[in-house]
Amino acid sequence: MNSEQIFNINNKVVFSCKYHKVWCPKYRRKVLVNGPDERLKEIIYRSAVEQQVGVIELDVMADHVHLLCEIDPPYGLHKFGKLLKGRSSRL
Repeated sequence: MNSEQIFNINNKVVFSCKYHKVWCPKYRRKVLVNGPDERLKEIIYRSAVEQQVGVIELDVMADHVHLLCEIDPPYGLHKFGKLLKGRSSRL
């Protein structure tokens, strides 16, 4: 085990869960350029702070998004992904 490994503690759980989530716009259209990409990053970072999710790396390409994040296991990746996709589509 690496001595530099950082663990998070929550109630009764010690964890280090890092997830790589990739998603794309409908039909993988190249719409995330010239403005919408910056707005999407802002929405993701705000949502992450609100939900206490650590964003390790975020890369918005023209037709997809890469997100490397650390999430509390009881909260789950599926809830955060659902929140991001719903909020970004509305805003």
